[in-house]
Amino acid sequence: MATDTSSSSPSRSPFHHPSLSQWQSVSILTGAAVMLSLAMGMRQSLGLFMQPITRDIGISAADFAFALAIQNIVWGISQPFAGALVDKYGTRMITLLGGLLYAAALIITAYAHSAWMITLGSGLMIGVALSCTTSGIAAKIAAKVVRPERRSLAFGLVSAAGSIGTFFCAPLAQGVIQASGWQMAMLVFVALAAAMLPAALIGGRADKVPVEALPGAAETMRSTLGEAANHGGYIVMAAAFFVCGLQLVFLTTHLPTFLADCGADPMLSAQALAVIGAFNVFGSWLFGWLGDRYHKPMLLGLIYILRSVAIALYFTLPVSQFSTLVFAAIMGTLWLGVIPLVNGLVAQIFGIRYLATLTGIAFFSHQVGSFLGAWAGGVIYDQLGSYTLAWQLAAGIGAAAGIMQLFMNTKPTERVLAAQRAATAAAE
Repeated sequence: MATDTSSSSPSRSPFHHPSLSQWQSVSILTGAAVMLSLAMGMRQSLGLFMQPITRDIGISAADFAFALAIQNIVWGISQPFAGALVDKYGTRMITLLGGLLYAAALIITAYAHSAWMITLGSGLMIGVALSCTTSGIAAKIAAKVVRPERRSLAFGLVSAAGSIGTFFCAPLAQGVIQASGWQMAMLVFVALAAAMLPAALIGGRADKVPVEALPGAAETMRSTLGEAANHGGYIVMAAAFFVCGLQLVFLTTHLPTFLADCGADPMLSAQALAVIGAFNVFGSWLFGWLGDRYHKPMLLGLIYILRSVAIALYFTLPVSQFSTLVFAAIMGTLWLGVIPLVNGLVAQIFGIRYLATLTGIAFFSHQVGSFLGAWAGGVIYDQLGSYTLAWQLAAGIGAAAGIMQLFMNTKPTERVLAAQRAATAAAE
């Protein structure tokens, strides 16, 4: 695997931005990670509520899946706008509003009595809240508080710490559902959403870190969007990101129902989600570390292809507790390793001034895939009585996306290349 020449000796470079102390940098990254951890942990545990909610309020699996599909498409549509607001005004206000909206959405879901209330709370409102509190915003925070040559690792560390949320949210939710019902579990999630607010305040300290202007023509959002629209590598990466969303949301939404159909203990699905979260901590760090050292598109292609192989093997072979947890461990390792690599590529190609906007646009493609993974999975299950066609599609297009990703163009824009040449000349 070829070394990525965009970084030089990352292991010997200082980690934090020169305007910050090491403690300040770590505390800001921790705030971003806790916010991301809680937001993603609750979101990825919502599939556990499908059976009790559909049974108690009399809606179908497709109704619930549609709400989560709406969540994902709204998240994708709103992410570029949230990113643009963060790039212009900073992170603190946007993340605080996102935390409050998340809590309100969970309250509406807890007291829902019809499909439209589930769609409003767990769909529309959580979708907007996620765009204000998750990876796109956390990546902007991380990019500002670390040095350029260490950014992939920083993205990986935030994503890894953020993965811990699934590790404890899924078992917590399942335990409360079994002991006190799904409504009480949803109210426990409201308390966790409230805990996102102080984390957002701490992470928002990144707003005070200056972003160095690149030499040459003034960098504007319009000019940066024009660069992205004409960069073939960015377009390929965004297209492949569609598959990432489809595969992951299909699993988080439908794995609990699939396991129930197989006669598995209800706790197994929660254990599987927890294992995904635990191994995602390692995987996010690993691919962030590798991204500072090796060719990022090669790593991205490897993730997509290995995911597809794992999905095909798991759904083909007999299902057991052992096979489910091994599958969860493999998928967890590959789960959010995409995030530090995509964020690192965007920063490498375009710089970080409009990082949240550009990653938000790419993320829209991810969420179109998420919409189809959640909703189409439910439709296929309702119509055919099994998930066979759904997992076959998820595996097939994943392999195709991996091959596409291997050959993407990673050349920085002329503006960024000029800045790199100027920095090299100054150093000499």
